[in-house]
Amino acid sequence: MASSKTSHVKQAPSKLPKNQWWRAAIKVLLLMIWVAAAVIVSQLIVGYLMLWILGRDNFIQTVPTAIYSALSYILALVWLVFATPKIVVKLKITNERKGGEHHINGRLAPRPVSRTDLGLRGAPTWTDIGLAPIGFIASTILAAMLVALFSIFPWFNAEQAQDVGFGQYLVGADRIIAFIVLVVVAPIAEELIFRGWLYGKMRAILNTSLADVWSMIISIFLVSLLFGIIHMQWNVGVNVFAMSVVLCALREITGTIYAGILTHMVKNGVAFFLLYVVGIV
Repeated sequence: MASSKTSHVKQAPSKLPKNQWWRAAIKVLLLMIWVAAAVIVSQLIVGYLMLWILGRDNFIQTVPTAIYSALSYILALVWLVFATPKIVVKLKITNERKGGEHHINGRLAPRPVSRTDLGLRGAPTWTDIGLAPIGFIASTILAAMLVALFSIFPWFNAEQAQDVGFGQYLVGADRIIAFIVLVVVAPIAEELIFRGWLYGKMRAILNTSLADVWSMIISIFLVSLLFGIIHMQWNVGVNVFAMSVVLCALREITGTIYAGILTHMVKNGVAFFLLYVVGIV
């Protein structure tokens, strides 16, 4: 007797002709440029606006710097999630709604970004929590290996510290704000942007022309490469590249970004404690 439950097995996506794989490549390249532009432009908008309102001397203080960092991530995320679908439809690039084009009052309507698109299906599980320390250890080992590999190059400075705008030995309200920004807001926003929105979009595009395993490998590499470049420092970029590889793998394993968010929080939390509480350089 056939089951009355609806099947949840995903159908294989239709493949592009082999001589048209370049279309997927162009879409992926444009996608990476779009995300990079969203992050950089958001930083410029928020930065210059706060400079104009507060002045340089006040802007470079701990609290305004923390607010700037948080607002930049939030603005980039809002732009990608809410503005991008509307722009895509306006330019008539594509419409991904299942079952064909979706119209409202005779006009093509954008498909809103769902929780599933962002890797937020369901709620965090005990598995996600259990994978967080494992992911932290794995990313730390992979980062150490890559740093050792790149250390043979004279232009690579393994001792270069990431400039996050905070001094050492933070206390009181400054420490609380810095903690919220670096350990809570940054991991959530970065995971939603990179392992959520970007990784999901890239996997969907590459699945149209590549086998699933190659789509996964290339997506993990490109998302991690962009994540490293965005951080603008060689040794920091190598470290976050390694972390991103693990975080993308966690999304593949769990189907969500919850484990990745928790892993990212653990990593940032350990770094925050060592740098801004204990004061280890």
